[in-house]
Amino acid sequence: MTLQQLKYFIEIVNCGSINKAAEGLFISQPSLSNAVKDLENEVGVELFIRTPKGITLTIDGVEFLGYARQVIEQASLLEQRYLSKKPTRRLCSISTQHYAFAVNAFVNMVKKTNADEYEFTLRETRTHEIIEDVKTLRSELGILYMNPFNRRVLEKLLRENGLTFHPLFTAKPHIFVSTLNPLAKQEYVTPEDLEEYPCLSFDQGENNSFYFSEEILSTAYSKKTIRVSDRATIFNLMIGLNGYTISTGIVSADLNGDNIIAVPLRIEDTIVVGWIAHHSIQLTKQAMMYLEELKQVVSEYDVLMDG
Repeated sequence: MTLQQLKYFIEIVNCGSINKAAEGLFISQPSLSNAVKDLENEVGVELFIRTPKGITLTIDGVEFLGYARQVIEQASLLEQRYLSKKPTRRLCSISTQHYAFAVNAFVNMVKKTNADEYEFTLRETRTHEIIEDVKTLRSELGILYMNPFNRRVLEKLLRENGLTFHPLFTAKPHIFVSTLNPLAKQEYVTPEDLEEYPCLSFDQGENNSFYFSEEILSTAYSKKTIRVSDRATIFNLMIGLNGYTISTGIVSADLNGDNIIAVPLRIEDTIVVGWIAHHSIQLTKQAMMYLEELKQVVSEYDVLMDG
């Protein structure tokens, strides 16, 4: 087993395709396929499941990836220390629900990354796709929330896919509204106060189950409902239509400006935001760095930190 074989293996996982990995490595597809087969023969296990739609890791492949990443990271440190080679290209991919604090942490992580080259990905996407991204290792981490309503369903789905949820913080429900909204002047609001205002939520596509909603009270009836696909649109609708959405109460003036504020929602519920990862994978240093930045960002708000 060689370092080159491990680098080939990791590149295939990152690309999700042998063809794309071959292009990035500047070798032929047959050569890369043969290298993978030789590696599988050496370790005595099948690392990939090959289908017409592409490849995915087997259970053994997921475990092998954790060790391979550690070996490559250590080899890179040795090369930098004793061979005066430049650091390897940093890689990290995060999938998250639509949270400004997740973006702030990502910005901080990138700024503090001491690397001449890097390739990072931040995907604000739907709940089911976050789980799928982490399951297939398209993303190393996923950021999402649980509450008493969706916890059992999500935990079952995560368990079936070999994923683990790690609580980050617990927040009290708030609504986000424009500063021009009459509700912005109240100390708190109740569900009854919201009846005449448009309820804004993030569309979950084909998996538009109540359990995959990014907002609590997803089963509650609303006379006016608008679903959107991105944060920019939802904030524009808060300003233009006096709409509201339910979230954690963490508002980022840096990203969203001073036109949006959070007002406490008086209900008996909590929002537990956390991160998910494959239980067989040891996180890379870059992913751990992102989590530290995430903890630092949210610790500045009125939330209960977990762990």
